[in-house]
Amino acid sequence: MSVASPRPSLPEVHRSIPIPAGKGFWCKLMAYAGPGYLVSVGYIDPGNWATDIAGGSQFGYTLLSVILLSNLMAVLLQSLCVRLGVATGKDLAQACRDYFSPRVTFILWVLCEIAIAACDLAELLGSAIALQLLFKIPLIWGVCITALDVLAMLALQRKGFRYVEALVITLVSTIGICFAAQIWFARPDASAIALGFVPSKEILRNPGMLYIAIGILGATVMPHNLYLHSSIVQTRAWQNTPEKKREAITFGTLDSTIALTLALFINAAILVVAAATFHKAGHYHVAELQDAYQLLSPLVGVSAASTIFGLALLASGQSSTLTATLAGQVVMEGFIQLKFPSWLRRLSTRLTAIVPAIIIILIFGEQSTGNLLVLSQVILSMQLSFAVVPLVMFTSDRRVMGDFVNPFWLKVFAWAVAMIIVGLNLWLLVQTFLSWLG
Repeated sequence: MSVASPRPSLPEVHRSIPIPAGKGFWCKLMAYAGPGYLVSVGYIDPGNWATDIAGGSQFGYTLLSVILLSNLMAVLLQSLCVRLGVATGKDLAQACRDYFSPRVTFILWVLCEIAIAACDLAELLGSAIALQLLFKIPLIWGVCITALDVLAMLALQRKGFRYVEALVITLVSTIGICFAAQIWFARPDASAIALGFVPSKEILRNPGMLYIAIGILGATVMPHNLYLHSSIVQTRAWQNTPEKKREAITFGTLDSTIALTLALFINAAILVVAAATFHKAGHYHVAELQDAYQLLSPLVGVSAASTIFGLALLASGQSSTLTATLAGQVVMEGFIQLKFPSWLRRLSTRLTAIVPAIIIILIFGEQSTGNLLVLSQVILSMQLSFAVVPLVMFTSDRRVMGDFVNPFWLKVFAWAVAMIIVGLNLWLLVQTFLSWLG
């Protein structure tokens, strides 16, 4: 069994952010803050917007409990990523390479590259749709413009990883502010919101509601986030002692929990706005982003509401594409140790998503974007179990983790969450294929 990883994850930023010694709680929390926000954008990317809008427009506030459950699962899985990265000094891709056979490693790498391209496809489409809605830019040109974020990532990372984190935190904050404004415009029923966070038996009894609920769960945990988080947590230069590693795990987990709480607010806000506007007005079948944009201002009576929605969508798409591109580098380096220049790695990841998007738009027209978004989520569902299961396996194995192995109670919860996510994603995958065949 090979256990050596001679090349660190993301070597240009590895251990590059110092941790102040002898400082207080808040000073250390600020030093560790950042990776969680990069990960959180995967939970509020354009692929999630459609399910939240569809759930709110059809069923009001009922599916808020599903968003809450999804977020709790995400918090647990991302905490495992922090534990793996800190305890072993390896990201999830490196651990797969070191502990699995070369054949299994190659298969996992191919599946992960496909998933990252699919995720990138959904995110660049979200950005392109936002550019079209806000500035009337043709969709195909909007897809091409989104390639520029590769240059932004390169410029920022040369200055230091903190600049990348600052940009993403700014974009995530922009989304949060935009939806706080949307909730103010929509004036939702506070008691109905509170009731929506209570699980309802109706979700299991109503096939349509169950389908969207599983869609929300299936789109929540992005496989590339698990690889990314286990890598970027290693940008912090903690001391290599058991005590400092435990401190790094504690603060890294706190960082991701706070960031995912913000993602929970945004996800819930999207559904609340859809429920308070579309569902209340009798528009029960709003699922397309373009339809939501067109209907929002007339329904809430605020001309700026649609523009704010578009700005939030643009921020969501751009923040998600930045992190997906970075995840592509982690996966390529971790699984197969390819040493391409940074600009070439990121450009290849982006072209893998842009080229099929342009071809399909040219052949089938701009109305094909909805089907492309659905396809991207199906591909993600197919790959998710191949990331979640190894993560739980490694963090539950004392040979890999040593004294930082998951305690028994955490193993139970981790495996339960893994099986729920895998089972629901398989169900969603089967149902999607059956709907296509029908």
